[in-house]
Amino acid sequence: MISDAGLHAAAGQPVNTDAYDRYLGRWSRLFVPSLLAAAEVRAGDRVLDIATGTGEAATMAIRAVGRTGMVVGADISAMMLAAARARLSDSFRAVTADGQALAFRDASFDAVVCQLGLMFFPEPTRGLAEFRRVLSNGACAAVCVISSPDRAPMWGPLAEALSRYLPDQSAAFHLGFALADGRRLEHMFMATGFRDVRVTAETRHGAIASFDEYWAAVEAGTGQMPLAYLTLSEASRRAVREEVRTKLLPYVSEGRLEMSVEMLIGRGRA
Repeated sequence: MISDAGLHAAAGQPVNTDAYDRYLGRWSRLFVPSLLAAAEVRAGDRVLDIATGTGEAATMAIRAVGRTGMVVGADISAMMLAAARARLSDSFRAVTADGQALAFRDASFDAVVCQLGLMFFPEPTRGLAEFRRVLSNGACAAVCVISSPDRAPMWGPLAEALSRYLPDQSAAFHLGFALADGRRLEHMFMATGFRDVRVTAETRHGAIASFDEYWAAVEAGTGQMPLAYLTLSEASRRAVREEVRTKLLPYVSEGRLEMSVEMLIGRGRA
C-alpha cells in the first residue's frame, strides 16, 4: 500500500494546487477527454475516478455525466482528496481508498477511470482486477499512463538527473514510466478478465513561457520528484537544475519551452 501521503504530497501538509497544476496538471488534462471517451462515460453514469489527485479527470467527468450522474473520487492521500473537494461541485464524492482494495460492492459503477495513477500501484494487475470487479457488466475501465522518459521531456531528464544524486530513489523516480510498454499494459488488462481491450499511444503538445517558469514548478516542491529535489544540498540542486536545463535546450524556441508528451490510453470492457 502507498502511504497516506501518496507520491506527490508531503505527509500532513496541504497540497499546493497551483504548483501541482504547473508541474503535472497542465499536461495531464490534455489527455482526459480521450480517457473519458475510452471509458465510454455518458450522461447519467456512475463514474469512479481512481487516484483522483486534485480532481483533474473528475472535473471533466462531472460535466460529462451531468445532473443525473455521479462521480466518486478515490485516492490514498487524504490531502489530495481535500484539494479535490475544494475545487469540485456537490456532484463529487471523495473517498480515501487504496486502488488495490476498493471498498465498493461488485458492479457498483458504469465506468472506472484512472488518470496517471496505475503505474504507481505496487501491484497494477491487482488494481485492474479491482477496477473490473466494481464495474457493471459490459461497462469499461480506462487508464492513462506516461510513455517512456524520452517521450516525456518535462519529467524524463529530471528523473535521470535526480537519480545521480539520489541513486537509492532511482527506481521510485522512474515509476512514472513503469507501464510505457503498450503490449504489457494490454496483457495486464486481459489477464484480469477484461475483454475488448485496446491500448493506444497519444501525443499532445504544450508550451511554457521559459525554462525559469518550468523550473519554478519544481522548486515549489509539489510532486514526487520536486519533493525529493528539495532534500538536496544547495549545490546539488544547482547542478540538477543545470543538467535539466541543458537537456531541454533542444526544446527551446524563442525563449519558450515547446514540448510534446506521449501517453498510453488503455481500456477494457467488463
